[in-house]
Amino acid sequence: MIELETRVKIPFLWGKTVFKKSNWSQINLIVGPNGSGKTLLAEKISQQFEAAGYSVKFLRADRNYSDQISILKDNEKIRLKIEKVLSSMFGKSITFIEDIDGTLIPIVENKAWNVEYMLEEAECHGLREIISLLVNLYDSTADDCLFIDEPELHLHPQFQTFFMNEIRKEVSHSQQRMFFLISHSPFYIDLRTPEELSGVIVCHINKAPTSIEELSEEDDALFRRFLPRFNTYHKQFFFSDNQIFVEGYTDQQMFTYLLTFIEDEYSAAGTGIIDVGGKDELGVFCKVCSLLGTNGRIITDLDSLFSGKLRDVANEDERVVGWLEKQKERQADFYSSIFSTKELAQEITFDKLIYRLERYLIKVSQELHEYCEKNPVPEKLQPLMEKLCQLREKHENAEAVDTYKTVMLQGVNKLDEELTALLSPATAATIPVIKNLAAFILAAAEAARIYILPRGCIEHYYTRTSIQYMPVSAKDRLFRNELEFIQDAHRKSVRKNYSELIEILEKAAGRN
Repeated sequence: MIELETRVKIPFLWGKTVFKKSNWSQINLIVGPNGSGKTLLAEKISQQFEAAGYSVKFLRADRNYSDQISILKDNEKIRLKIEKVLSSMFGKSITFIEDIDGTLIPIVENKAWNVEYMLEEAECHGLREIISLLVNLYDSTADDCLFIDEPELHLHPQFQTFFMNEIRKEVSHSQQRMFFLISHSPFYIDLRTPEELSGVIVCHINKAPTSIEELSEEDDALFRRFLPRFNTYHKQFFFSDNQIFVEGYTDQQMFTYLLTFIEDEYSAAGTGIIDVGGKDELGVFCKVCSLLGTNGRIITDLDSLFSGKLRDVANEDERVVGWLEKQKERQADFYSSIFSTKELAQEITFDKLIYRLERYLIKVSQELHEYCEKNPVPEKLQPLMEKLCQLREKHENAEAVDTYKTVMLQGVNKLDEELTALLSPATAATIPVIKNLAAFILAAAEAARIYILPRGCIEHYYTRTSIQYMPVSAKDRLFRNELEFIQDAHRKSVRKNYSELIEILEKAAGRN
C-alpha cells in the first residue's frame, strides 16, 4: 500500500464535492460509465503524483504506436522479451530494419507460412496495441507511475487477461512501481484479495467518484470467502450504477426479457440483470456496492427477510436507518401497538421489525396447527396446511426455518379472511397487523434499493402455471413455458399479464 493524499475537484462533473484518497495499491483501476470523468480524474491524479516527485507516464486512448518503436530499437532486453511473447502467442517474430532516413521499420515474420510483411501496413490493430502496451510495461526504468487509458482497445479478452497477468508479474518484481488502468472492461477487474478493493475507484454520472480506503475485519473476512467466486460476468456492476442483482438464472432471464417491456425502455439504457447464485451472495454484492458508493439494486425473494446476509446488510444500511428515523413520528401509533414501552425506548431497527413479524407469524402458525389437529381443514386452507406440514416433517424446528415463515406470510396475505374466521380473537387481530408490518418492512428495504417480491418468488407471478407456496421445484421447466408465452404475446398482453413484476422492475431500473 502506498500513501499519498490526493484531492480532486471537477465542479462541472460533480459540483462542489471533493474526491479524496490517501491509500493506493500498486495496481489501481478507474472504472465507471461513459461520461463519468474517468480520464479527467486520472489526469488530475497523475499531476498530483508528479508534483509529489513520482515519474509519471500517461498513455492516452489516442496513443501513437510509432512512439513506442524507438524503445525497441534502443533496448535489446525489452525487444527480445517482446519477441519471445509474440512468438509464443502468435507464432510470429518481429525484427527491425532501418530506412534510408534512419527511422526504424518493424517487420513481422509469420513462421507458419515463412512470410514477412510490414507491421504498420499489414498487421491488425490488436498486435500493434499489445506491442505498445508491453513496451511500456517492460520498460521499468522509465517511470514510477504508468497511467493507461483504455488498455482494452483492440484487444481480445484473452489478451486483456494476459496483459493484466503481466502487470502482476511486474508488480511482484518492484514494490514501488504503480499502474493506473482507466477501463471499461471487466477483464481488468482482477481482484484476488480484499486489500485490492482499495485500488478500485468508481466514477459515477453527476456524482463524485468513490473508493474504499480501508475494510473492517468483518468485511475483510467476508470478501476473502467471496472473491474466489467473483467472475467476469459479475464484474459488470463496476461500470454502471444501473445494475440489478437477482438470486438465480431464471430470475435473471425473466427480468431481462421483461426489461424491454417497461414503460420508458430508454430510461433503462445501461441496465443489466446479474444473477449471483443465492440470497447470501446478494448480501455480499449489496455490501460491496455500499462500500464502493455504487447504487446497486437488488430484486429478491420473500424469504430473504428471514435469514441470510442480505437481511444483516439492510439492517446496517444508512439509507434504511435514515428512512426508519424519518418514519418514527409518523408511525408512533403503529409502533406503540406492536412494541412495549421498554422496546420503544430503544432504536427501532430493520432487524427488530422483522423479528416482531416472525413472532406474529409463529403465533398464528401454532394456533393454526392446533385448530387443524382437532378440526377438519377448510378447503381453501388445505394447500397451505399441506405445505406447512411437509416443512414440519422435513425440519425438526420448522418454525425457525426461513421457508416456513415465508409460507406462513404468504398464507396470511392470501387467506386473511379464512384465517381470521378460525383463529382466536386475539390472534385474529394480528392478521391485519402482520400485513401492514410486512408492507412497512418491504418499504424500508426499498430505501436501500432492495426490492422484495411480496408474493414470494418470481414463479408466483407466472401466468402459464399456478404456484402457491415456496419452495418451488422444476424452475427451469416453468420458466421455459413462460418464455414461450412472452415471445409470442403482444406487448400489451405481456405488460398486462406481468404488470406487478414490470412495476417492480421499473422501480429497480429507475435512476432516481
